[in-house]
Amino acid sequence: MIRKAILFIFVSIFYFSVQADVGRGYWITAFENQSATNTWLCFRQDICLETLPRGDVQLKIAADSKYWLWINGQLAVFEGAVKRGPTPADTYYDMVEVSSFLQKGRNTVAILLWYFGKEGFSYQPSGKAGLFVESLSREFPLYSNKGWLAAIHGSYYTPVGSQPNFRLPESNIGYDARRFSELWKSLPIDSLSYPWQAAVEIGPEGCMPWNKLYPRIIPLWKNYGLKSYDRQEWRRGLEKDTLVCYLPYNMQLTPYMELQAQSGDTIGIWTDNYKGGGANNVRAEYIAKEGPQSYESLGWINGHSVYYVFPKGVELLNVSYRETSYDTSFEGSFSCNDYFYNRLWEKAQRTLLVTMRDTYMDCPDRERAQWWGDEVIESGESFYALCPKSHLLMKKGMYELMRWQRADGTIFSPIPASNYQTELPGQMLASIGYYGFWNYFLNTGDTATIADLYDSVKRYLAVWEYNDDGTIKFRSGEWTWGDWGTNIDIQGLFNAWYYLALDGVSRMAEVLDKKEDVMEMRQEMEQLKVSFNRVFWKGDAYRADESLPDPDDRLQALAVVSGLADESKYGAILKLFQQYEYASPYMEKYVLEALFRMEHPCEALARMKRRFGKMVDNSYLTTLFEGWGIGAEGFGGGTYNHAWSGGGLTLLAQKVCGIAPVKPGFKEFSVMPQMGPLVQTETSLLSVNGRISIALNRSGKDLKIRLNVPPNTQALLPIKADVRQVSLNGDVIYKNKQFCFGKRYKIDSLNGHSVRLPEGEWRITILY
Repeated sequence: MIRKAILFIFVSIFYFSVQADVGRGYWITAFENQSATNTWLCFRQDICLETLPRGDVQLKIAADSKYWLWINGQLAVFEGAVKRGPTPADTYYDMVEVSSFLQKGRNTVAILLWYFGKEGFSYQPSGKAGLFVESLSREFPLYSNKGWLAAIHGSYYTPVGSQPNFRLPESNIGYDARRFSELWKSLPIDSLSYPWQAAVEIGPEGCMPWNKLYPRIIPLWKNYGLKSYDRQEWRRGLEKDTLVCYLPYNMQLTPYMELQAQSGDTIGIWTDNYKGGGANNVRAEYIAKEGPQSYESLGWINGHSVYYVFPKGVELLNVSYRETSYDTSFEGSFSCNDYFYNRLWEKAQRTLLVTMRDTYMDCPDRERAQWWGDEVIESGESFYALCPKSHLLMKKGMYELMRWQRADGTIFSPIPASNYQTELPGQMLASIGYYGFWNYFLNTGDTATIADLYDSVKRYLAVWEYNDDGTIKFRSGEWTWGDWGTNIDIQGLFNAWYYLALDGVSRMAEVLDKKEDVMEMRQEMEQLKVSFNRVFWKGDAYRADESLPDPDDRLQALAVVSGLADESKYGAILKLFQQYEYASPYMEKYVLEALFRMEHPCEALARMKRRFGKMVDNSYLTTLFEGWGIGAEGFGGGTYNHAWSGGGLTLLAQKVCGIAPVKPGFKEFSVMPQMGPLVQTETSLLSVNGRISIALNRSGKDLKIRLNVPPNTQALLPIKADVRQVSLNGDVIYKNKQFCFGKRYKIDSLNGHSVRLPEGEWRITILY
């Protein structure tokens, strides 16, 4: 009996190992050397189920470059796959749960694949179109292999004329409805005829050119469904008519139409952002078949309005759009008694969402590129504006930044990218430092990511060296960029960014209990601070480059926010901020933050309104610009939608309303509002440990606060020297510079007296 049992176990193990080996998916394509640019491929497989699977059915799907999945005629995935580039060689895969789409009997599986086939700032091409599918459920044995049917989708083509600029890997999408039937998604597989043939197997998971598969860190896109435009406007011409369709806000969308047309009628589709940033972006073109028909162009575009341009005789029966976006929600809010700041928040929040997808983007039209100076500011906004799912996009970017690190230790952006990979030293220091990686950890508490990336971050710090005078040696990188505009004190900025990088990395080392690293970096910070002030402080301003006509407001700002400047210099620096305005919207965030740090909220809010007024007051655009003006008025012909201009959103919540994390994940947070001239403000945010909300009302100098502290967190309320009395929920706890309460409230000391408030709803009154 024992021998039979052992034999049974051995046979079972052998059987299931063989089954597992046989069942594994292969990378497949339509033809052996399928590498043509802007190719659309169709893949089909049918599978019969005697019974429905009892649990979840997860499909592991990878594609170069994007895919759409239908099961039994139902759309299961709208634009799957993340653009290639977890490393310079490897590829991402999706996990897709499909059990709700399955039925007893025959199940039709249809996948449309879009292969970019060209380089760009946001994608690392493999050189070959490919699809990989593998079911993780034995009850639904679906695996891509030569048993699938494949075909080139004959309707898709590349329109002639202007093409997207070199930064974009996406092509214009042309579709000729006369050439190929969309019934391929639902017809029985045995009824599919020419041009269908057996798929070509390239190799198993891990094969070239796609190599190792990395899990998609971020969620699948949010699909809002088809919606009607807000309004439509006809513009009649002699030969063609244009229908302008207005959207409620700037968004990522795919346009849809139903029409009655004659064979060969051609319709052009683009948005008002087609020339965003002064470059050709992505457009669509449709050639009609005879009679009634419908079409949705699947490559997303963005803008505030969509243009349908068509010849006389075409009857547009219905036009609509599908919004898709990164899967997050507007969980943060802000309001105050001044409409300007409310509108700034709304536009910053909208700009943030439209610049998120495969990566944080600088813009959704001209480049779609992950520039890290932008990402540092964007991620900072997301912690206050969006739900915690947004944090995953920063995490993905952090891993990409360090996995693309070169052998010499340098890091660069944009990544993933194939035709432009450039070290911008200032942006790289910002990314790994206090406002980048450390701020991610402080808001999420994600120790595992910090631990994974720490050694690579430290390698980049080691790239930098010192001058004999103790300041940081200038490194040009491949693009010596500090900001748009003029009067840029680049050497001083690099010193300050390096100091902020040391600060952030030393804090990471402390979390990871790397005591020697902490000690070395803190000593390095002390020495650099001394040298920075000895060499660059000129009595009335910081100057590294004395050939510049004026002191650089950017350099003064970084000196303040980093702590390089002590309070004795604040008076002189305040005068400089009142006199000079050289910073672009990117660096202006740090100037404004410096004013708050120096406790000049009135000046900060006044400058914010003065500098961002043109963006906020623009009645048409729902997003913020790249430069201070639009197009030619902006720096370098800026775009209409650049989230680096939204740093004010962070400051309105963090400084004006005073909510900032003290311990990772907001397990402890401070309440230190700086309302300036405002008399009423409120903000709410969804942290990883629950919702925090605060409402402030001021009468004269006296302040009333309503505060929600979520479960298992604490709020830290400092009591300033000029406070006369503090009440909590009607109980006086501080009066005449003395605390007067029992065990209910815990006193702590942090920069003076503070009260630590546990979870709950708090009504706080502060009298001065």
